[in-house]
Amino acid sequence: MGADWRLIDEVRAVLSAAGDPERALAQQRYMKSAMPFHGVASPVATRLLRPLFAGARTCFDDRDTHEATVRLLFDEATHREQRYAAISLAGHRRARAWRDADALPLYWHLISTGAWWDLVDDIASHLVCPVVVADPVRAVPTMRAWARTDDLWVRRAAILCQLGAKAETDTALLADCVAANLPGSPYGDEFFIRKAIGWALREYARLDPAWVRDYVNRTDLAPLSRREATKHLEVRNGG
Repeated sequence: MGADWRLIDEVRAVLSAAGDPERALAQQRYMKSAMPFHGVASPVATRLLRPLFAGARTCFDDRDTHEATVRLLFDEATHREQRYAAISLAGHRRARAWRDADALPLYWHLISTGAWWDLVDDIASHLVCPVVVADPVRAVPTMRAWARTDDLWVRRAAILCQLGAKAETDTALLADCVAANLPGSPYGDEFFIRKAIGWALREYARLDPAWVRDYVNRTDLAPLSRREATKHLEVRNGG
């Protein structure tokens, strides 16, 4: 079954109608995006999209239709808010039953195609993380593979794949994804990888500072990763 074109057209129409050209230019400059913005603030977009998603029928008839709708809305976006809308649609509560390891190829596609931090971080924390928590037997080996793939943004998503997992964080997975991206690894010197490592460790330190302190003390992290990870910790060898 194909995509829900009616929903796609409605999403495009409401976002376009709500656009603010001045805001759009400022957003595009800030995000360093080749793709233009409509100029719709995130809370406004959420308010506009909520009734469209709630009232959609064909999109949620089955998994294939939902995935096709997400892909087309994302891939054929003319403005960046349409890609944000596709991510929101992928994470909608009505699609919760399909948020398992079988969804990871779709998320890979969105990450590798989006290839910038605003899209990748949202996907990692709000789409990939729930899968890792709910379906670890299948998802954890996939995350280990993602952490070693030849794509900077997929690696970043793997490092951040447990943001929000809190007590359900798999520390072995966290450590392995970090270890695969330390200085000297294929992307270990990239800013977005070093920043992600620090962020992932800092987030887990809110729950288990002792684990993070010990990990940082015995791991050869890049200085940026170490600073980010230890913003609220005291560690040996600087910090």
